[in-house]
Amino acid sequence: MKQLLFSLMLLGCISFNGMHAQDLKLKKGIITDSLSINDSIPESFALYLPSSFNGSSKWPIIFVFDLEGNTKRVLRLFKVAAEKNNYLLAASNNVSDSLSIAQNILIASRMINKVASMLPINNDRVYTAGFSSGAKIAALAPTFIKQIDGVISLGSAVPNTEILTTRNSFHFIGIVGKEDFNYTNMLEGKQALNKIKFPNNLLVFDGGHQWPDQLYLEKAMEIFSLSAMAKGNIGKDENFINTSLKQNLQKVNSLISEKQMLNAYERLVEIIKIYRSHINVDSLVNRRKELKKDKTYRAQRRAENLVLFNESFIRDDYNFNLTEDITTLNYNNLGWWNYQMGELREYQNKAKLVEKQMGKRLIGYLNALVEDNIDIELTESIIDEEAVLFLWMLKTITDPQNYQYYLNIISVSAKNEDFGTALFYLEELLKNGYKNKTELYAVEHTALLRITPEFNKIVDEYLKDARYEIIEE
Repeated sequence: MKQLLFSLMLLGCISFNGMHAQDLKLKKGIITDSLSINDSIPESFALYLPSSFNGSSKWPIIFVFDLEGNTKRVLRLFKVAAEKNNYLLAASNNVSDSLSIAQNILIASRMINKVASMLPINNDRVYTAGFSSGAKIAALAPTFIKQIDGVISLGSAVPNTEILTTRNSFHFIGIVGKEDFNYTNMLEGKQALNKIKFPNNLLVFDGGHQWPDQLYLEKAMEIFSLSAMAKGNIGKDENFINTSLKQNLQKVNSLISEKQMLNAYERLVEIIKIYRSHINVDSLVNRRKELKKDKTYRAQRRAENLVLFNESFIRDDYNFNLTEDITTLNYNNLGWWNYQMGELREYQNKAKLVEKQMGKRLIGYLNALVEDNIDIELTESIIDEEAVLFLWMLKTITDPQNYQYYLNIISVSAKNEDFGTALFYLEELLKNGYKNKTELYAVEHTALLRITPEFNKIVDEYLKDARYEIIEE
């Protein structure tokens, strides 16, 4: 990564002389959006400089990946942690889930080179981050861009541990909720990384497939800073080390007082990993051993292991049945899937928290599994419309509040003049709370369907004032 020299003027904002003599002004403490890569490439990025930024120091930076077009919002989610820990942030506006991995990596590399030409980046402290699909690109980036020293992966495991080697290692920090369908994958990923002695940490919070509290982003940046000190990339800050260690141990004590022995044990394992390069961890290792003997810990560990064991069997069952149903277009089995969803929802009435969490993970997993199969079918050179229609029907069972799938079914069924199916899913759509009458009367391929008495009678029953007159025989 090439670092260019430049002069700075700090007068409430920072002025740069760009590569095309273009005057560029960046304010500290706010996100600046739509910065151009160059005049010949229609790509742009957003940038955040902490309030403490100056041009006389080398700065760590996190390149954040968002594939859903919410770049500025995503940087806002990192902003508080970056401000507190003195990190720069940058995110491309052009990476997308509609592009290939290679295309996204090329876009990212152009952004990284541009930022490196503008700002005094510490080349030993370049990191990537992302949530879900963005996390997958963030974790793949170090394979192609060698200067990346670490990855913050939110809700996504390492995509492929087989391509990882300690010769080209980076620090992988996973952050995941216990109700996230990727939780078990991230546990397995952690074990795989430990086996090949790949630097990693896993931070777990209470929640699902969602952005974590700011505390976890701050903790990830803190870990990167401690790792940089251990490698000698920045000077050791004993006050920083001792303060962060004290806060972590206080959290362990809090978990123990709340009888969350398993969580306390896992947190202590991570603390030992993080601080063993800075302090003598013998006392922490002994404390971990004592925790492992605790009866409550052992009961909680057994309960989680049993749940994870059962969960793996249920997942395998879903995979097998879905593959069979798609292959045979087994519409009769939609009733079985409906029953399974009922069983999963019943987990929320279980007495044990681990079983409630498993139920939520499995609902998330089943939805993700169906969506993955939809994506596979839609990327085929010849799309199997029947298979896609079956999967859309299944999605109305696994995710009944996602109205787009009902609308898709109504459109395709009307196109095929299967008005019975279209009317059935119209009523199911309205039963589940859909209210957008304007959109409903504009669904593609429904010109004939929406003037029928049956269509308008259903609309009138749920939304009132159907657009077309209902004529009784």
